[in-house]
Amino acid sequence: MDILLQLLMSGIALGMIYAVIAFGYQSTFATSGTLNFGQGEALMLGAMVGLSFSGDILGGPYLNYWLMVPLVLLFGALQGAVVEFVGVRPAIKTKSEFGWIMSTIALGIIFRNTAENLWGRDDLPFPSPLPTEPIHIFGANVLPMELMVVVGAVLMMVLVELFNRRSIYGKAVVATSSDRDAAGLMGINTGLVITFSYALSSMSAAFAGVLIAPITLTGASMGAVLGLKAFAVAIIGGLTSGLGVIVGGILLGVAETTTGFYISTGYKDVPGLVLLLLVLAIKPSGLFGKTTIKKV
Repeated sequence: MDILLQLLMSGIALGMIYAVIAFGYQSTFATSGTLNFGQGEALMLGAMVGLSFSGDILGGPYLNYWLMVPLVLLFGALQGAVVEFVGVRPAIKTKSEFGWIMSTIALGIIFRNTAENLWGRDDLPFPSPLPTEPIHIFGANVLPMELMVVVGAVLMMVLVELFNRRSIYGKAVVATSSDRDAAGLMGINTGLVITFSYALSSMSAAFAGVLIAPITLTGASMGAVLGLKAFAVAIIGGLTSGLGVIVGGILLGVAETTTGFYISTGYKDVPGLVLLLLVLAIKPSGLFGKTTIKKV
């Protein structure tokens, strides 16, 4: 029973990381109908930039973990804005259905190759801001950093929700998400809103990077698999549901940890993919997603 509880807690922590990245997919899809397929590289860059400030590389550390996080968030927002400006905006203007797909994939590859040349291809340890001794909760051993992952992920989503509900700029985002053409007629700069959504998307991924980095190793290839799994979470939960990405992330995280322990680590990716196939076959809009009807 204690082992199962520990697996559940570790799975929830992992699932919340997936949910934060999947939240980034949601924000761009809501405002522009596009997705950043370099989202995993945004996570990787956040972790690598954070390591450059607070890790024992490049002559550092220069800042402690808590002072480093705001700089990583700013870097993530700027990186997302660049992706939108270079890769997505031209495709939206020309109404190219596949232009933004190839552009975001290409930019992701460029970011990964740049990271390999700057930091190398070896995985590097990331210093933990919290004690590494596990905490005993109901008989399970949980790392303090795993608890911080859950708290940080929930806090970020709550802050974004409050921003959307309470601020005039957030209401502009909501209006653009509901109907971009109508929002434009009301005087809302929808282009700026789309840029903001991409900045928020990459910022959330960069934040996920510095959350998960102290638990795992940090390297130029760390974002590829995480970004793909987060995309699966977004599809499973629904690209239009905030609750869906949380539930989908937890389902996938718990499925991976329990499968890896009870069956084999070589099969830990299988349950999530099976769940993805089932959802696509039964409810293509996702478990909590809304089915949209296109008028012709």
